[in-house]
Amino acid sequence: MSLYLHPSVTPDTIRDAKRAGVTGVKSYPAGVTTNSDSGVVDYAAFYPVFSAMQEEDMILNLHGEVPGVDVHTAEQSFLPVLVGLNERFPRLRIVLEHCTSAAAVETVRSLGPSVVATITAHHLSVVVDDWNGKDGGGGDPFCFCKPVAKTPADRDALLRAAASGNPKFFLGTDSAPHPAQAKRGDKPAAGVFTQPYATQLVLDAFEMACETGVLKGEDITREVLEGFLSKFGRAFYRAPDTRDERIVLERGDEKIVDVVRRDGSDVEVVPFRRGRNTWTLTWA
Repeated sequence: MSLYLHPSVTPDTIRDAKRAGVTGVKSYPAGVTTNSDSGVVDYAAFYPVFSAMQEEDMILNLHGEVPGVDVHTAEQSFLPVLVGLNERFPRLRIVLEHCTSAAAVETVRSLGPSVVATITAHHLSVVVDDWNGKDGGGGDPFCFCKPVAKTPADRDALLRAAASGNPKFFLGTDSAPHPAQAKRGDKPAAGVFTQPYATQLVLDAFEMACETGVLKGEDITREVLEGFLSKFGRAFYRAPDTRDERIVLERGDEKIVDVVRRDGSDVEVVPFRRGRNTWTLTWA
């Protein structure tokens, strides 16, 4: 459970939330993405809240963008805010969520152990042309999310971070099941639906990166996969270890469905990479 950072959240709210078992607080910059209209305008206004979070050992989950700037640079423009928060609250555990740029990877890597980043399954494969089209000619709206996917060099930096074995980087799906009709049109909802294929999509991205020479096959070990997909995130969140639970991944004839629809409902959700072959996942 997380709270939504909003002026109604006070230090007393944080202390009450900690006692109730709430893990952390999610911060959205105002207006940058879906359902963020009530988000943060001034981070300094929340310094007392962040101080209480540091004392209570709660996690600050950051959507790292600056409102009102070009979407291609919104994340990079936010990085000084991240650095400043870490300097002011060095013991506050911070997650830069769904990072998308080489600059974000380098910034997180340069900061202390209290700052980490998540990387989504879809950002390991998509680039700006996928959602914006070549030369801005229109791309796939089901690849559009915030922060937006960026250049091939940025994607490759994410791949290397995800396969590095560095515990500062782990999977965060940021899976968003927007109805298909909300994804189409002039102003598509920001979000990519990767469930229930997120784990397989990570492997697909690693495979493609090995084929193109961005990664080496021998670098994608079981330890790397377990760390990125599970162990690093569990360790940072101090979640219980569940070593008796395992998944088995096999290359077979699994195909991502074209649409997800609940029985009796006309709402349709389109999964990322619909119609493509992927790995088969089973629980052992």
